Order: sequence, then C-alpha cells, then structure tokens
Amino acid sequence: MKRRDFLRQGTAAVTGSLLASGLSALPARAQGRQNVIRVLAEMAPNTVDPAGVGYNRGSINVTWNVYDRLVTFATKPLPDGTQTYDYEKIVGQAAERYEVSPDGRQVTFFLRRGAVFHDGSPVTAEDVKWSLDRAVSVPVAKGQMSTGSLTKADQFTVVDDYTVRVTTEQRDRFTLPNLAVLFPAIFNSKLARKHASENDPWATEWLKSNVAGGGPFELESHRVGQEFVLKRFDKWKNGPIASNARILYQVVPVVSNRRAAAERGDADIILDLPPRDVSDLLAQKRVRVSAVPWTSGFQFIGMNTQIKPFDDVRVRRAVAYAVPYRQLFEAVLYSRGRPLFGGAPGAPTSIEWPSPLPYDTNLEKARALLAEAGLASGFETTFSFDIGVASLGEPIAILVQESLAKIGVKVTINKVPAGQMGTLLTNKEVPLFFEQSGAWLANPDYFFRVFYTGETRWNYGAFRNPQMDAAVKASRFEADAAKYEQQVRTMIQIARDEVPMILLWSPFLDVVLGKNIEGYTYMFHRQLEFRHLKKTAT
Repeated sequence: MKRRDFLRQGTAAVTGSLLASGLSALPARAQGRQNVIRVLAEMAPNTVDPAGVGYNRGSINVTWNVYDRLVTFATKPLPDGTQTYDYEKIVGQAAERYEVSPDGRQVTFFLRRGAVFHDGSPVTAEDVKWSLDRAVSVPVAKGQMSTGSLTKADQFTVVDDYTVRVTTEQRDRFTLPNLAVLFPAIFNSKLARKHASENDPWATEWLKSNVAGGGPFELESHRVGQEFVLKRFDKWKNGPIASNARILYQVVPVVSNRRAAAERGDADIILDLPPRDVSDLLAQKRVRVSAVPWTSGFQFIGMNTQIKPFDDVRVRRAVAYAVPYRQLFEAVLYSRGRPLFGGAPGAPTSIEWPSPLPYDTNLEKARALLAEAGLASGFETTFSFDIGVASLGEPIAILVQESLAKIGVKVTINKVPAGQMGTLLTNKEVPLFFEQSGAWLANPDYFFRVFYTGETRWNYGAFRNPQMDAAVKASRFEADAAKYEQQVRTMIQIARDEVPMILLWSPFLDVVLGKNIEGYTYMFHRQLEFRHLKKTAT
C-alpha cells in the first residue's frame, strides 16, 4: 500500500465530525477575541473525574485544571523558550509549604488559609483527608499511589483544620512525586459526599460528569463529545493565573479540519495533528510548533500475554519480528520521534529506559518462531485501536495487518469507539492493540513497576513474571547504586526477551501555537496547563 493511500483511508475513516457546523460558526463569536483561548483537539473528555475509570487524554485537560493537589512540579525553561515541568523540584499548591521528617517517613502539609472551593466553601484538612483516602481506594488511582507507598487511609492524619500529615512505613523517593500527579486531586468532600451511597462511597458515578473542585478554573459548560469551556476562578489563592481568558476546548476529530484551522490561524492551540501534517506545515513555514521530546513516553503494540496465542513467548517474538518498523516510523510518524526498535542484541549496556528493543523486521525469523510454536499455518486475531487517535492508529493497523499477513497471521482491525479503549485495557479484553503511554515519574524501576507488573490498566500486556516481580521488589528501596543498576539490568533483559509490549518509538509532542499565545508549558501528562497561558494583543 502506498503512503498516500493509507493516509487518505485513515482520514476518511473518521466520519461525522462533531463540529461540522461549529468550525465555521465559532470564529465569529470567539476567534480573535482577547478573552478566549480556543483549543482544537482530536479527543473528547470521557469523564471529569481525575481518577475516573477509563479516563483519557481529553479528560486530563479538564481535571488537571479544575482541581488542585497538595503539591505540584515547578517549571523550568527549555532552549526554545517553552516551559517544562521540573521533576526535581516539587512546590506547594493547596499546601503553602510542607516539612519532611528527618527519617523521611512523615511529610506534614500546611494548607493555605482562605482557600475555597468553587462553591465558596473553605478547603480544610478534612477535605484533603477524604480526597487522599479516595485516591488509595478507587481502582484507577490506587495502583499509582501504591508506587509511592501510599496504600491505606490510616496513613493520612488530620492534625488540625489546616494541617495534614502523611506517614509511610519507610522513606520512599516516590511519595512526594505521587502527590503531584493527576489522581490525588483535592475534592470538596462535603459536596461529593452528598452524592455518595453505600454502593458508591466515593461518588464515582456523580463525579463522572460533575466537578467538586477548587482549582484555578471552573467548568463553565460541557457539551459532551463536542466542547467544554473553562473560566478563571477569581477566588483561587494557590498560585498565579496568567490571564482572564476563557478556555474554549473543541473536539475536531477530522484531521483535515484541524490542519485547515492551523493554516488559517483559526485557533490558538491545536493538538493531535499527525506527524505528516506537522512535517508539511513546518516545511511550508506556515505555523509555530512546540516540539518537545517525550523522553519517558512511548507508542507501542501490546500483546495480552494471558490470551492465546500471545501467552507463548515465541508468538510474541514472531510478531515483534514481523512489525514493519522503518516503514511505520517514516510513513506514519514522519520520523518525528526517537526509534525504540533496532537495538543491539545481547545484554543491555545501560539502565536507560525506555531504550531500543533488539527487534527489527525479519519475516524469516518470524515464520520460524511461529513454526516452533506449532503455528506454521498462522492464526487469526484482532488488532484494536482507539478511534480517538485514528490519525496514527489507522495507518499503523493497516500496515501491521499487511505485514502479519506475510507470516500467515490474519488480522481483523477493530476500531474502538472513542474513550472506550481505556476500559477494555483495564479489563484486559483485547489481544493485540496499538496504544501510547508514558511514565509520570522518572526512574527505570518505576517504569517497570508500572508497566510490567501488577493488575493495573498500565500493565498493558497482563504480564506475569516472578523474576521481574522479584527484581522490581528488590529495587523498591535499594540504596546501593551498584545493586540497583544490576536489578534494573535484569528488568530490561526480561522486557527484551519476553516482549509483552513491542515498543515502537518515543514521539515528539507537537503542539501548534498561535502567534499571540505565550506561556505554553509541557507537563508530565502531556496535556495543557491552562493557568500559564496568556493571549497577547494582536
């Protein structure tokens, strides 16, 4: 298949734009206005709960901005002037300051006086306590929180109305960073409890579509699947907000519409343009693009190791050798990223991760491995992707389908309705799929703990390996650098040999910015930090 053919098919497959009329109508009421920052994106939020089941990237753009956390990451400049988060520096948000005990087992947080939720009620230590209890209890959040030794409600103590203490069994380098990620948002517990029940003590059903926060922005309106509007919360006391502009976030799933808007300058920020379009626009010098390497992130092909025939490592390796890596990298990604294929065979030479796997396209090896697994005639399977990322997922699926057919594997492409992929992955219901993810916290042992062990959504391959589990556990609190390095090397070797995930590449995050937009900040979750944005005069 020629490049232009599958790219045309990929675009045409995403039909029924939710904003068929909105794209032409909106500029008259919003574009060019100083008090509106217009964002176009591919994916609609599927929940406004920071720890909602199956939450997606669109959801983060709401929840990160309407809720506070006790702490957050500071920022620092990149060479091109873009700001990025500073993983090494954690500063107060809802907490004015915090103190760490000499043994590192206790962190005491002192809340800002006078802070209120969006409904005007005060933010108290009881609200923080309820919110942290929730974070270690609801399914989506508790796995992440446990990576920082935060597992039980009795670890969170109310000292007084404005002081909360967090206690861990031993010093953990991931405790503070975990309190700065998405999940431990501070809820208005009085409001949330009104909508809780015996069967739903954390008000998860109500919080799917309602906000109980006190963050820098309020959710002014939300047209499900189409757009949301955020407005500045003027009583926010936990930091500066760059401007008074409302945020108008619109879902435009058709790539050609987002590209046309970029060319015309009809939006202030455009997300999720495919690499081809970004490459073309840059070559034409038509737009301003922030391109930040996603060093801890990756796009990949996952294989569920608990579903036949992917429970056989020989089958997984066969698929890994059948993937048309270079064709995908050049024709789909347009080389806008760092390859994670074609690595040197043998023992790992460093503890950098993710790093290139020792696989490249070799159909002869793939056929031999299938024959060794008793599948010389091949097998049938499905290849799933979220239609919300169809601009990448569709051409990848088509090329993988074509390549696997050459080794006798018949692939049926499964286009998952936008927003449902997260639930399918949590429930481990798809055998072969395209997805992307990234480590929020920057350490190799953390990466393996999240993506290669446990029962969470992020163990994409449903991988179970006692040796991996032992190495991850041993590294958890390892203080000896040499021992830690050896433990990580063991993890890397297992990931390379067992290949539950076929790493493709670490992509650039390409964000198209209007000429009047300042303050764009690259965050660990790769979505927008609206409070730093400012729209200057034309």
